[in-house]
Amino acid sequence: MWQKLKRWARALKNDGLTLWFCCKHPDMPLLPKIFALLVVGYFLSPIDLIPDFIPVLGYVDDLILLPVCVYLILRMVPPPVLADCRQQAATWIESRQPKPRSIVAAIVIMLLWLLFFAWLWQRYGAQVLQHFGAGQDAAGADRAKNSSTSSILRVPFIDGRLRKIRLP
Repeated sequence: MWQKLKRWARALKNDGLTLWFCCKHPDMPLLPKIFALLVVGYFLSPIDLIPDFIPVLGYVDDLILLPVCVYLILRMVPPPVLADCRQQAATWIESRQPKPRSIVAAIVIMLLWLLFFAWLWQRYGAQVLQHFGAGQDAAGADRAKNSSTSSILRVPFIDGRLRKIRLP
C-alpha cells in the first residue's frame, strides 16, 4: 500500500510540473490555461492556503483538493500539448533541477489571509475587545470625557488578573 501511495505522490509531482509547462505552451487553450495557472500557482507556492498544522483541514487541500484539480485540468488539455509538456516535465525531473517556486502565488495567498483576518476583525473585533475588557471602565469613561489625551486599557495577564494600563 505504501508503494502505491509513493507512486501516486510522485505522479502528482510530475503532473504538477506538467501543468507548469502547459501554462507556458503556446497551443494551450485559454480556459484550461487560466485554471492551470491558479492550480500551478498554489502547487508551487511555498505557503498553503490552509496551513497543515490545522487538524484535518490542513491536509484536505494537499490530499484531496489539489489532486482532483490537477486531474480535471489535465483532462481539459489537448493531447498533443499534454504529451509535449509531460516530456518536458520528465526531462526536468531527470536533470534533478529543483522544483520551481512561485513567489507571486505565495504573496497572493498571504494577501488572502490578510483579507480574511481584516474581515474577521471588522466583523468581530469589537466583541473580542469587549470580551477581554479592553474597553474603558466607569472612572475611565469620566476621565475620557474630561481629558481626551489618555484612556485606560484593562489587559488580562498570565495570572488571570486584569491590570489597568493608562494609554497616552
